Amino acid sequence: MPKVAPSILAANFTRLKEEIDSVQSADYLHFDVMDGMFVDNISFGFPVLGAVRKVTSMMLDVHLMVHSPMRYTKRFAEAGGDIITFHVEAETEDNTKKAIAELHSIGKKAGLSIKPNTPADAVLPFLDTLDLILVMTVEPGYGGQKFMNDMLEKIAFLRGIKDNKNLKCEIEVDGGINLETAKKCVKAGATVLVAGEDIFGAADRASHITKLQSL
Repeated sequence: MPKVAPSILAANFTRLKEEIDSVQSADYLHFDVMDGMFVDNISFGFPVLGAVRKVTSMMLDVHLMVHSPMRYTKRFAEAGGDIITFHVEAETEDNTKKAIAELHSIGKKAGLSIKPNTPADAVLPFLDTLDLILVMTVEPGYGGQKFMNDMLEKIAFLRGIKDNKNLKCEIEVDGGINLETAKKCVKAGATVLVAGEDIFGAADRASHITKLQSL
């Protein structure tokens, strides 16, 4: 059974606490951070994450889509993030290792994300130290994009390595996730499903989360 992480990027920001309360049955709450440089969009920062932390006890799954993320990983952890994931494309190998170690040193989980055009083996040098690998199934930056079916092979490749090495890291997917595409991802080996519009647009959010968790 996969874990489910509603993305608050798709929530109604004018009543964010109510929106968060409506998805309390999910496993994580996904928090997208965009800087307008690594991706062509801008979203949330430290103050919003800090405010979210005050109104929920949910596990906060923070996805940094920013340049030079090592500058910010610890700050987002201190603002309330439980899992801090950043892009392998955005940082040097040395800084990536340092950021992962720093997050672990303060009791936080560390993840790496890969964009659709990035080969899966880009995360292999860090695999033994990761708590999560996020496979983007759309180009990062905007919600509402169509799921890219060719990412299923990447998910399966990473799941095979995880199982062969008996690693504990989660394999998360984000982008175009709904009941149909989620089934494909879980079959390929995904363990965490990020969904935005599919959950926040559902008439009965709790019921929809249960359906995803039951795949």
